[in-house]
Amino acid sequence: MERSRFAFKIIFFVVLLLSVNTTAKAIDTDIDVKEIVFEHLEDSYHWHITEWNGKDIAIPLPVIVWSEKNGWNVFLSTPLYKEGSYEGFYIAPEGEFRGKLVEKNAAGEEVRPLDLSITKNVFSMLITSTLLIFIVIGAARWYKRHPMQVPDKFVGMMEMGVMAVHDSVIKENIGPDYKRYVPYLTTAFFFILINNLFGLLPIFPGGANLTGNIAVTFTLAICTFLATNIFGTKKYWKDIFWPDTPIFLKVPIPVMPFVEFFGIFTKPFALMIRLFANMMAGHTIILGLTCLIFITASMGVAVNAGMTVVSVLFCIFMNCIEVLVAFLQAYIFTLLSAVYIGLAREK
Repeated sequence: MERSRFAFKIIFFVVLLLSVNTTAKAIDTDIDVKEIVFEHLEDSYHWHITEWNGKDIAIPLPVIVWSEKNGWNVFLSTPLYKEGSYEGFYIAPEGEFRGKLVEKNAAGEEVRPLDLSITKNVFSMLITSTLLIFIVIGAARWYKRHPMQVPDKFVGMMEMGVMAVHDSVIKENIGPDYKRYVPYLTTAFFFILINNLFGLLPIFPGGANLTGNIAVTFTLAICTFLATNIFGTKKYWKDIFWPDTPIFLKVPIPVMPFVEFFGIFTKPFALMIRLFANMMAGHTIILGLTCLIFITASMGVAVNAGMTVVSVLFCIFMNCIEVLVAFLQAYIFTLLSAVYIGLAREK
């Protein structure tokens, strides 16, 4: 306990010193809070780590694009940020394609090429997915080597998590034929969880806003949508097109069938928005609290020092809350997916 308290004091002191040092350098600089927040939330073609002596330290990522004018192009993103463009490709600073790779056609209009680039979010997903595969395979190999032993430490924690999802979420909500859905739902739970946690890390390989990207949550919601409707029973489809309601709600105007059919799409839509909005909101709040340090830099040393302490304390508090939210959102997505599948499988 004493070691934990000492470590917490050291971490707090270091963060405080770094914040004050950064603030001292930024006193004469206008801080665009909106730009800082959106720069963090948006995807990018490189992984910005920090700034040192006025120079950006970043990991360039591979850009893979195809356009009608230039064909296939594969290159690192370094010239896009240093020179501003490469072979006619550049990152749109504003407008409809803000932050995306574009080029100009013969008419001088900005158009998007076919973009298959390894962006920051894609690279983060590759890292976390690889890590998750190693964790699961490592736990499975431990069980093969120790078939008669009770797991402890990390393997025991993994077993506890898997069994909690398996017994309390999947098996309880789907019913007797739950086993076919176990691989998808357990994978979804741990995939969301590990990306939520990595998104809270302030340094590489963390910090990517993967689950706060609506394209990722949309894909997860589509998977639940397909699992629910492809394997739906006859009773499930009967309750949609001919629900057990008074006849005047079904003919001549099919009010209830329309409502039930519309519900097929609103359920995965709710899953998509819930995960996306909660994770994006957490990142936005933490960034907004951090920017208080820079906003108060021109208000004097006393005010800025006080707000620096307040900002750091609130950021630590919000990060602790976000750790809870990371687990909670993974659990809620898996639980609701299991409920929707269970309703479609009801006999």
